[in-house]
Amino acid sequence: MKSAGTSSRAPAGNAETGARSRLIAASALQSVLDRHQSLGESQASLEQELASGPDRALVRRLCYRALRNYPALDWRLQQLLDKPLARKARIIHFLLLSALDQLLEKREPGPAVVHASVAAARLAGQPHLAGLVNAVLRNYQRRADEIERALPADPEIELGYPAWLLDALKNDWPDRWKAIALAGNQPPPIWLRVNRRRADIDSVRRALDQAGHESDTDARFPDAVRLRQNVRISDLPGFEQGHFSIQDAAAQSVADLMDAGPGQRVLDACAAPGGKAAHLLERHDLELIALELDGERAARIERTFTRLRLDGRVVVGDATRPEAWWDGRPFDRILIDAPCSATGVLRRHPDVRWLRRPDDLARTAGLQQRILNALWPLLAPGGLLVYATCSILHAENRDQGRSFIANHEDAEPIPATLAESIETRPGNQILPGSLDRDGFYYLRLGRLR
Repeated sequence: MKSAGTSSRAPAGNAETGARSRLIAASALQSVLDRHQSLGESQASLEQELASGPDRALVRRLCYRALRNYPALDWRLQQLLDKPLARKARIIHFLLLSALDQLLEKREPGPAVVHASVAAARLAGQPHLAGLVNAVLRNYQRRADEIERALPADPEIELGYPAWLLDALKNDWPDRWKAIALAGNQPPPIWLRVNRRRADIDSVRRALDQAGHESDTDARFPDAVRLRQNVRISDLPGFEQGHFSIQDAAAQSVADLMDAGPGQRVLDACAAPGGKAAHLLERHDLELIALELDGERAARIERTFTRLRLDGRVVVGDATRPEAWWDGRPFDRILIDAPCSATGVLRRHPDVRWLRRPDDLARTAGLQQRILNALWPLLAPGGLLVYATCSILHAENRDQGRSFIANHEDAEPIPATLAESIETRPGNQILPGSLDRDGFYYLRLGRLR
C-alpha cells in the first residue's frame, strides 16, 4: 500500500452513519462490473435493506457517479495501492472507488466520507482492512493535487467509456462523438407524460407546484412536463390516480409518429414496460395489442394499463414467431420498439456501457432484422410501421433500415417531423442531450401493397 498514517479516529457521531448505504452501493457496483448484472436488478434487491428514501437515493447517486467515472477512479486507486486487493476483498475495491469519487465531488465533508467508508469495511466483514481503507483515503486527500495532475490524457479515462464503444461512436459520428459521450454522462431530467384521459398539463403543473415541485414545458412535446429535481415519482400528487407517467420526451414522440386514429388496430411489439402503448391509448380509442416475450415484463404492462385506466390487451409472445399468437387480422399500425444496445440512454443507465460487449451489436442487429421480417406481413396495405430504438449506432438504426428497404419492394420510407433530429436516410436520429432528451432513432415505413 502506497500510504502512511493509519489512524482510524473518526469524528463524533454514530459509528455507522452512512456505512450501510455505502456498502450496498459497493455491492451493486461489484455486481455490475464483476458479475455483469444490471444495476437495476442489483439495486432492487439490495435496497430492500434500506428503510429510508434518502438512503436509497444516496445509493443510486453513488452508483451512477462511480459507473460514469469508473476508469478514472480505478486509475486513481491504482496509484494508492501497492498491489490489487485479493479477490475475496473485492468489495473493498468498490467501496474505495465510490469513496474516492465522493472526495472528488466534495458534496460531503472529507472526514465524514472516510469515517463512513471505514465503518462500511467493518460492516462488510473485513475489519482487518478498515485501517487500509482509512489510510488510502487519507493518503488521497494529502496527494490529491499530485494525483490529479498526473491523470492520463486518455479518452477512456476522461470520458468514462470502454474503448470499443468510443471507437464505435467515432466511426458513426466522427464530428460529434465526444459531445455524445459527454451528454451520456450528464444527469438526466425527469420528463412526465400527462395522461390526456385523466388530466391536462395545467392541472398537473398546479398540483406539482402546490407540492413544492418546480416544472416547465416545451411546446414541441404536447404531453410533456419536465421536472428538474430528483424525486420519487410514486410520491408525486396524481401518480396513483393515473394522471401521468414518467417517460423521456424522445420516447413520447412515438405517439405523433404513429399517426394512429380512433378504431384502428395497433400492435406494439416488444412493448414492456408499456409506456409507448399507454401513450397511444391515452390519445385514441384503439384496438391495441401490447406484445411482450417475457411474462414478468408483460405483467408490468398490465399494471401500467390498470393504473392509467386504459383498455389495452397484453399478449405474451415472441415477435419473431407471430404464428403462435396472431389471429390473422392485419394491423393498421405496428410499432417495433426493438431490442437494442441502449446506447442512447446511457445517462439514465450508466451500467450499460460496462455490460455491453462489441459482439452484442451483431446479435442484436440480427434479432432486429428477424422481428422486422416477421411482423411486416402483419401490416395491412396502406398501413404504417414505426421502427424505434434507444440506440445511437448505425448498425441498429440507419443500416437496419437500408437493408430492410432494399429487400422489401413494398416498403416505402415515410418522412418524419421530429424536432432537432438528424436525417439519416432512412429515418431520423435524436442524439443524447438534444432538447434535453435521450438518444432515439425512428423510421417510418409505409406498406405499398
